[in-house]
Amino acid sequence: MSQALYLKWRPQTWDEVVGQEHIINTLRNAVHGDRIAHAYLFAGPRGTGKTTTARLLAKAVNCLADSTSDRPDNQCEICTAINEGRFLDLIEIDAASNTSVDDVRDLREKIIFSPNEGRYKVYIIDEVHMLSTAAFNALLKTLEEPPAHAIFILATTEVHKIPATVLSRCQRHEFRRLPVAIINEYLQMKVTEGELDVEEGAVEFISRQATGSLRDGISLLDQLTSTGERVTLDATRSILGTVSTEAVSELIEALVEKDATRGLKTINQALDRGADVRQFAREVVDYLRGLLMIQMQNPQLVDVAPEAQAGMVSQADRLLLSDLLTAIKVFNTAAIDTRASWLPALRLELAFLEACRMEKGTNSPPSDPTTETPKTEEPPLASPAKGKEEKPFSSAPSFKESQNPNFHGVKKHWREILQATRQFDARTQALLNSSTPLGMDDGVLILGFRSDLLRDKMEKDHNISNVKRAAQQVLGYQITLRCVLLGAWRSEDKVDEHPPPMEDGGMVATAMRDLGAHVVDVEKLPPES
Repeated sequence: MSQALYLKWRPQTWDEVVGQEHIINTLRNAVHGDRIAHAYLFAGPRGTGKTTTARLLAKAVNCLADSTSDRPDNQCEICTAINEGRFLDLIEIDAASNTSVDDVRDLREKIIFSPNEGRYKVYIIDEVHMLSTAAFNALLKTLEEPPAHAIFILATTEVHKIPATVLSRCQRHEFRRLPVAIINEYLQMKVTEGELDVEEGAVEFISRQATGSLRDGISLLDQLTSTGERVTLDATRSILGTVSTEAVSELIEALVEKDATRGLKTINQALDRGADVRQFAREVVDYLRGLLMIQMQNPQLVDVAPEAQAGMVSQADRLLLSDLLTAIKVFNTAAIDTRASWLPALRLELAFLEACRMEKGTNSPPSDPTTETPKTEEPPLASPAKGKEEKPFSSAPSFKESQNPNFHGVKKHWREILQATRQFDARTQALLNSSTPLGMDDGVLILGFRSDLLRDKMEKDHNISNVKRAAQQVLGYQITLRCVLLGAWRSEDKVDEHPPPMEDGGMVATAMRDLGAHVVDVEKLPPES
């Protein structure tokens, strides 16, 4: 049986470890100076060298070479035994399957015995975050005062799950994701050394698909070369279920132009050619991230060919920042959605259509909303983000009853005013939901509130401004507001006894409509998603 490439190519010396020089230099110097800690924590993403480095450290501290700077030398009996997996004083424990307190107690009973062959007994506990709370508590005393011959190396991909009491007893090292360039350089070198028949473009593509994990990149290369045939870029895309950059760019162009027909056609053509739904979504997210980096004046962080970046710059210039963030959010949700569906394409189609509802425009700030001609596009899906200005929401009626303030027009389009207010501040909309338009008094809209608290909050300048802007967009003319307590404004010919509708779908509206509730404070309302 042939050996997997990631095992065959596993580093056996410090110099062979890729992309983690900040850790390797520290550990190498510690071995050279005989300053070995009793407990280490290796944290970082999968496939970045945590277990490999742990084994190298175990080999170095037990190596029999005369000079500490030569350890590990891979020549002595200890190094040979560790390389062959028969060194009794290197104990590797999978915490995912040994999570109980009894497992740790068993470890504590055995750790007191002296090493069989080497200077140190080295315990490597992989995925240590999987230990139970009781197991961590049982491990604490041993970590704090271990026998002089024992070294613990804890490895985890989820360091936030490690109790602080454990973290404080370990020397912590953070492993980083590897850049595409480093993975590509390493794989190209191994392909050349192993005389593997792989196109250079295919190696670069594999490096991108590894998403920072060298082991994932090696495993993908192993999968593709196992057929014994030449590995081409097209074959790589087909086997891995990925789509071409052209298909992703085509989809984003349809998104920019809000061309639903073109976008849905692109999605289904890609899936018909064998693209994997989740992988397609990931590539779309990666492309959209590139647009975001370009908008944030960081094009150097976008690792694409110059001609491809030129097209991305054009697309980035035609997208608002908040629109781009919305698109990233919905496609990222599609990428991480693990639920099975009898229509696999549906999650991508829905993500595209949801993102397609965004406002199309340029990066230039919008004109003054008090003078801009209202438009008829759908409202944006997300609250405006900081950065590029959002084009004003527009839900104007097909005709204006009058270009002058009148109560009939306010009542008729109250729901649209509520919806338009939400884009500026959800809390302003909640306050507006709790009010009752009472009528017009010399062109001033009177809003009645049940309490001084709500009235005072609405009278703040930013809330008044938000309502005015929303009304301008919906009605086509400006209004002035006055906030009063219900019952304090009496004018029988102006008061309307039937309050206009509230914005549908929210908890506030439902509680007020069905349960007789009313808003007493808006500070604790959840932010708009």
